[in-house]
Amino acid sequence: MHINFEFKARSNNIETIELKLKELNPLFIGVDKQVDTYFNIMNGHLKLREGNIENSLIHYNRQDSKTVKQSDVTLYQHQPDKNLKDILTKALGIKTIVEKERKIYFIDNVKFHFDRVNELGNFIEVEAIDKEGSIGISKLKEQCQYYIQLFGITQDQFIAESYSDLLAKKSSTG
Repeated sequence: MHINFEFKARSNNIETIELKLKELNPLFIGVDKQVDTYFNIMNGHLKLREGNIENSLIHYNRQDSKTVKQSDVTLYQHQPDKNLKDILTKALGIKTIVEKERKIYFIDNVKFHFDRVNELGNFIEVEAIDKEGSIGISKLKEQCQYYIQLFGITQDQFIAESYSDLLAKKSSTG
């Protein structure tokens, strides 16, 4: 398990934010076409990510908060395998499916996602990651605050919920 401090924000100027990030010479990982299948579980969120770059089974707990928030994440990276999805679907049932195109960058321990989410729009997501417990929560918070200021993210842009929750809310309101 590792700890993330992260924020997610809706953005109408995602290209401008990406240009600001590029000025810092980040490591560009690539463009990932991802399908996240969320399953019905009692605690937290469980999703199977299927992409051309990232393939993981991810469980996480976090408070829905419209600001920087902590996530406790357990990640299992695997080779794509249809049987894993079939097993999870039969055992747990599908809660929702999120499809997105994600540009992925890194600067040290900080991961940047520029997301175009089907049915929801454009988002920037920043995760300050502490995999070994050596960075500390205060440093992770500080890193997120730095990028909030750099990107000019305002309070009304922050998103508290996961994409799956936003899609569920959208479908229930018509």
